[in-house]
Amino acid sequence: MAKQQYLECGRATSTHGVKGTLRLECWCDTPETLARLRTLYRKTPAGEFLPMKVRASAVQKNMVLVTFEGFAVLEDAIPYKGTVFYADRDDIRRGRGDVFVADLLGLPVLDAETGERFGTLADVISPAGRDIYVVDDVRGGQFMIPAVAAFVKEIVTEGDREGVYVSLIEGMRE
Repeated sequence: MAKQQYLECGRATSTHGVKGTLRLECWCDTPETLARLRTLYRKTPAGEFLPMKVRASAVQKNMVLVTFEGFAVLEDAIPYKGTVFYADRDDIRRGRGDVFVADLLGLPVLDAETGERFGTLADVISPAGRDIYVVDDVRGGQFMIPAVAAFVKEIVTEGDREGVYVSLIEGMRE
C-alpha cells in the first residue's frame, strides 16, 4: 500500500488576536507534535501541496496557535479559517514502533495465531484518550478492538505480511 507523503494534522478553526495568528484544532497525537512543525502545507484544488513556513507557534490547551511567515495582521489569517493543514511525514518525529493512523487504514485485520482474516481496518477512534480500531468485518457489519497489547499483537505496515495481527476474545466480533 502506497503511503501518503502529506498527512492531515489540523484545521484552522478561527483566528487569534490581531497579528495574523490562526487557532488550529490538532489532529496529531499531541498539540506539542503539531507546534514543533516548522512547515505546514495546504492543499490546492488541483491536489498540490503548498508549503507555508511557520514563524511562531504555541500550544494553548488542546489547540495550537500558528503564525505563518508573511502574516502580520488579522486580515492575513482570515482567508485560512476552515483550512485543513498537512505535515510532511518526514518532518514528524516518531518513536520506535510508532505508526501513522493513515498507514493503518485499509490494512487487513488478521488472527495472530492462525492468520484468519477478520476484516479491514476502517477507522481509528479515540473516544476517551485510548485508540479503538474499527474493523469492517468480512461477515458484514463492524466490530471494535481496543488498541492495547492484550488484543493487538503486531502491526506490519510494509511487505508481504502487511496487516494488524490481533488476538480476540469470545464475543468481540458480535
